[in-house]
Amino acid sequence: MPLEVVTIPCLSDNYAFLAHDAASGNTALVDAPEAGPILAELDKRGWILSHVLLTHHHWDHVDGLSAILERHPAKVVGAAADAHRLPPLDQQVSDGDTFEFGSEQIRVLDVSGHTVGHVAFYMPDSAVVFTADSLMALGCGRLFEGTAPQMWASLNKLAALPDETVVCSGHEYTQSNAQFALTVDPTNAALQKRADDINRARAAGEPTVPSTMALEKATNPFLRAADPAIQAHLGMQNSDPAEVFAEIRTRKDSF
Repeated sequence: MPLEVVTIPCLSDNYAFLAHDAASGNTALVDAPEAGPILAELDKRGWILSHVLLTHHHWDHVDGLSAILERHPAKVVGAAADAHRLPPLDQQVSDGDTFEFGSEQIRVLDVSGHTVGHVAFYMPDSAVVFTADSLMALGCGRLFEGTAPQMWASLNKLAALPDETVVCSGHEYTQSNAQFALTVDPTNAALQKRADDINRARAAGEPTVPSTMALEKATNPFLRAADPAIQAHLGMQNSDPAEVFAEIRTRKDSF
């Protein structure tokens, strides 16, 4: 039975996620921006946390953890490479590691770029990946620590997942991401439709996260640096896609 995944808005534009395995009763929290909304959702559903999965060390992904653990003393899992600056971990993981979560197996993917040591958690049986600030809805995280080639490699690793994979990313940035995407991929009909859908959703107060890998590959310019139309629009025909990605990221930084 697939996991039940719940999206929880936190802070001004963050998302946390609960993944519940009905067969075992286990519940995992992915990232902990703030305690209040997460604890309220757990209380509402009568779920008890068994795991907390931390993607990276930034404050807006970990600050609520201590208050949550006071009520739910769960097992905290995070990257070994980031352990020195994450909250105390019960389990340290690295790229390619797998571990059991109820009836589900979780695979760890190093997706460094936004930070060095950022990980994503992929649950293949349920076809869901928690990407936080690596691959985002119509975007990717700013390169605070990693390099453009490093992030390009991380995004390609994620793009290799099946098209039906649900992408649970960490922020509600999709509307502004769409506005930027149209400046580098203006003739993409799928992107134009998605931008319209996003505007309608946000006008109705609805979230635009999660998305799907198929939708990201069709519309997210950060995954499409090898696309001839984007390269031509940027005047970078036949360029190394990693260089094109770097140009797109630079343009987004000043958008």
